Amino acid sequence: MEGCESVGILASLDVAAPTIAREVRVTNEVPYRNEHRELAARLLRETDANGGLAPVDLEKFWADQKVARADPFGRDIPQLAFGASLTGECVFDELGIEEDRWRYQRDEEWRLSLNRRYNDIAERIVGRRLLGESRRDPTRAYPATRGLHDVFEAENVWHCESWWLKQSADNEDELKALLDRVDARDIRSFILPENWAEEKERLMALGVKPRLYRGQRGPVTFATSIYGAENLIFLILDNPKLAERFRDTILRVILDIARVLDEEAGYTPETAPRGWYWCDDNSALLNPEMYRLFGYPILEGVFGRYSPDLGDGRGQHSDSAMGHLLPLLGELGLTATNFGPTVPVAEIRRHIPGAVISGELAPFTYSRNDREGIILELLRDFEMVGDSRGLVFATAGSINNGTRLTSMRLAMAAIQRYCRYTS
Repeated sequence: MEGCESVGILASLDVAAPTIAREVRVTNEVPYRNEHRELAARLLRETDANGGLAPVDLEKFWADQKVARADPFGRDIPQLAFGASLTGECVFDELGIEEDRWRYQRDEEWRLSLNRRYNDIAERIVGRRLLGESRRDPTRAYPATRGLHDVFEAENVWHCESWWLKQSADNEDELKALLDRVDARDIRSFILPENWAEEKERLMALGVKPRLYRGQRGPVTFATSIYGAENLIFLILDNPKLAERFRDTILRVILDIARVLDEEAGYTPETAPRGWYWCDDNSALLNPEMYRLFGYPILEGVFGRYSPDLGDGRGQHSDSAMGHLLPLLGELGLTATNFGPTVPVAEIRRHIPGAVISGELAPFTYSRNDREGIILELLRDFEMVGDSRGLVFATAGSINNGTRLTSMRLAMAAIQRYCRYTS
């Protein structure tokens, strides 16, 4: 196994039990080893000699990837799992056209035409057609249901090429009034549209079940969207009783929405599929004490209902500097993580040993096509996780426009060459 023996960086880390103060200073700013720089330079020389395409056996890569991705902890996986396949975010720069994400979402014919053009390139460079090319069938789609943000009266608006929730309360009195209105709502009648029953009967006859609710903007991010970031911090400090009411209402409504949609799909609490995933970037804004009061009980309550047993999916994405929360998240027994690029793989593994770690490639390293950086971050993370395995090399956050297919191929080549397992 060339260049990826699990020594060096791990040996330099303090593995003593952490204090909260130390966790606040968790960082991924570890100097790259000279051996890794030499490996990167070698692969880049061969890439340049091959017209900018990194040397990789595509057929073998994807065959090995199928095994590795099925169980990243598996003792028989041939190579490190890869999780940084490019998405529709990346079509614009690759095709040399102006970015228009609104049209890409709304104009199906245009989107599919771009996807086909992009896939023609992707098939040649990475050996796969990465984006969907099939039209959606509107006759097999359920009418939209209302979500958690609707219950809390937050308007979802398109702003700066993305969707944003607008605050629905600006001070404590407005928050109290909002919570009173939320408490008075019948969740079933509120979230289901008027034509739900007839559409459900039609679609169930076709064998199409309604989608379940198994993922949510995380509790801190959601609460800061509803009430504001500074407002939430001061609320927890100055009026913890109201903060607890806000927290408990969020938890109750999440569980109510999930229960209603389970029942509409024909499931009971015993037969309902398990697993839950959070996206909580703003969790980084709370210190451990504040997070234990506000965020932790919501995760604990939802996991207790939908992931009660060992092995049930418990995932969290937080692409922010939230390393200070690792000890608390470790208590929750996460099975999947995708944390910010400043949070080292070794620290995640230390606190959450059973989790599949997706990361820790910095999104801008990828989107800026920093070829050396991509390889060095891969080698750093592969060395950190060592033979404990359970790592999926992926961006620590989003994959952004600007990321080129040649960079994806380079990451694939580096995995195939430098990040293989021998047993």
